Amino acid sequence: MGLLNFWVADLQAGVGPFLGIFLLSCGWQSGWIGTIMTIGGVAGMVMTAPAGALIDATSRKRMVIVVSSIFTAVAAFLILFSQNFWIVSGSQVATAIAGSVLGPGITGITLGIVGQRGFNRQNGYNQACNHAGNVISAALSGYLGMRFGMHAIVVLSAVFAILAVVTILSIPADSIDNDEARGLSKNAAEHDEARGMSSVFKSKGLLVLAAALAAFHLGNGAMLPLYGIAAASKAEGNPMMFVAFTIIIAQVTMVVASIVAMRMSEKSGYWMVLLISFIALPLRGYIASRMISHTGLYPVQILDGIGAGLQSVAVPGLVAKILDGTGRVNVGQGAVMTVQNMGAALSPAIGGWIAQEFGFSYSFQILGCFALISIALWLTYAKSLRSAYDKSGDCLTA
Repeated sequence: MGLLNFWVADLQAGVGPFLGIFLLSCGWQSGWIGTIMTIGGVAGMVMTAPAGALIDATSRKRMVIVVSSIFTAVAAFLILFSQNFWIVSGSQVATAIAGSVLGPGITGITLGIVGQRGFNRQNGYNQACNHAGNVISAALSGYLGMRFGMHAIVVLSAVFAILAVVTILSIPADSIDNDEARGLSKNAAEHDEARGMSSVFKSKGLLVLAAALAAFHLGNGAMLPLYGIAAASKAEGNPMMFVAFTIIIAQVTMVVASIVAMRMSEKSGYWMVLLISFIALPLRGYIASRMISHTGLYPVQILDGIGAGLQSVAVPGLVAKILDGTGRVNVGQGAVMTVQNMGAALSPAIGGWIAQEFGFSYSFQILGCFALISIALWLTYAKSLRSAYDKSGDCLTA
């Protein structure tokens, strides 16, 4: 599973971070670039919960990953043929829809192979491989983009798609327990029934988690692309390599953070892991507003790596524990991702227009402040969160 996460990470990270720089070189302004990214984000937001339901329902999970990988690569090629607003929008929509399936799909397959008891540790290793894949993708994409342009980055994505397909097909279909993959309890499995969708939406802990993540990603979603555009606007070296370095620094940090999150959650639960991840964003926004340079690149992206790396392990693990026994684990993953993506989808447009009207420094400060909502929610509902999660096991302590 680690190798699959490695190739899928390469595939998903290949084009996206460089799209803003490419469109900027084609004469686009930051507001319209942010709008394009928001369109893709909205499409992903709308499709994430249905994608989770699909993963819960289907026994052909491997084929879902195959089709999504191919669509991601094909969508990347669209932007080479035309930089028309609607063509680029269509490409982002297709990429987002395919991506909305990959996350729940890999989570479901992992749960189906290792079960609930082994999920936290395997998910930690998966996320470490995911972030390592992003490092390789960023380094190769940055180098190829600098030497040969956007065409080379798109071709690289196609190569990663092929490797992802080969890897997922190498996993035996009968090694995936489809009941375990959806979090269906043994008693329920015997009667071939899962609890209704209300089991997802009646969980107070799940709703608080989703709201906190939405606020966090409302600020976080635009940080990376805007930081790259800001550097390009100030002529801070080669823009392709600058963006590549932003990704590499963050993803190397995420490799470490994901392992730390796995260890922390095993010993003391997920509450503190997520609180630390929320605190990282306001600090990141402040530093980004003051240091749009190669020097600022390191603290800004290390903080990004801490926040995202901790969440990459804690969020799937939390949802899996909360909904264990309901048969709706992947729907729950999709529902949380939908609300989370709502924030991420709006972030580029908000950040892009603020940057265009008032400057990048104000944009970074405002974006960073959104995480204060996440911190307030997490602290306010700490006791009720602990009570909610304790019903599913000792997955959260405060």
